[in-house]
Amino acid sequence: MPLNMFSDDRTQKAISHTALIVAAKRAIENQRSDRLFEDPFAALLAADEIPILLERWQKVGDNLAQITAKRTRFIAVRTRFYDDFLMSAQLGVSQVVILGAGMDARAFRLPWHNGTRVYEIDRPEVLQYKDSILQDVPAKCFRTVIKADLTDNWVDTLLSQGFCVTHPSIWLLEGVLMYLPQIAVFKLLQKISELSVDGSFLGADFVSVKSVEVGEKARQSDRGRVLRHWQFGCDRPEDLLLNYGWDATVIQPGENGANFGRYSEHQPSRDIPGTRQVFLVTAKKNSPVIFRQNHEMKVFSR
Repeated sequence: MPLNMFSDDRTQKAISHTALIVAAKRAIENQRSDRLFEDPFAALLAADEIPILLERWQKVGDNLAQITAKRTRFIAVRTRFYDDFLMSAQLGVSQVVILGAGMDARAFRLPWHNGTRVYEIDRPEVLQYKDSILQDVPAKCFRTVIKADLTDNWVDTLLSQGFCVTHPSIWLLEGVLMYLPQIAVFKLLQKISELSVDGSFLGADFVSVKSVEVGEKARQSDRGRVLRHWQFGCDRPEDLLLNYGWDATVIQPGENGANFGRYSEHQPSRDIPGTRQVFLVTAKKNSPVIFRQNHEMKVFSR
């Protein structure tokens, strides 16, 4: 298992492409009259991905509006969920770190409190592209860009740019962990926990073990432009995070608190093994780092 999760050039391009897909889905959501969030920059960042998606979805069936709503609802709900999380958690916290920032435009569109510093960490080519598109857009916070792979030594750069380890912080890993090998997930969580004092917050989404297994089958059949790149699945994110000192709350998109009127069907119970699931997780740091890496947990990594 390679330590550098992006060592394969094909994987690098794929991960960057998924950032464009997410931006396109946010842009499509932003066009709705009942949109769940305001993101006027998503369409700019998505480049040509919007018509590509719409063309693909048109081939699925005749009711493009219905298909589009279903294909974009998860990103819409996830974006709104973590928007709300960040705005709530920022009370008393002035430093935010967005890991694998991709086309995330929250530094430019959310109403941050005065003095908030938002650090965006991602590979140089990703952030350079975003900065070239938004170069004339003023950020609504003190925005600091750190151009680094998440397996590089981004910690030293973060500290040199003013991040304070004695102050509470907010960490966001949206659409990140499922793309990493298991060892990279453990190392990343360990770094974050070492940098976080009690009272810090973390937001991250996880996919279940079954979801990664489905992604493996999609990869073999050359399907699934996003899930085919998933490598890490976890059925009990709260147990994983507890080993790093975080008390976590787990919710599925579509459940109360993560629905926003977009899901009508019931989500599968977490008590039923072997099901495809996605988890939206928020957590608070309340204890020392434990690092029990021999914990009993059903995980999957390729």
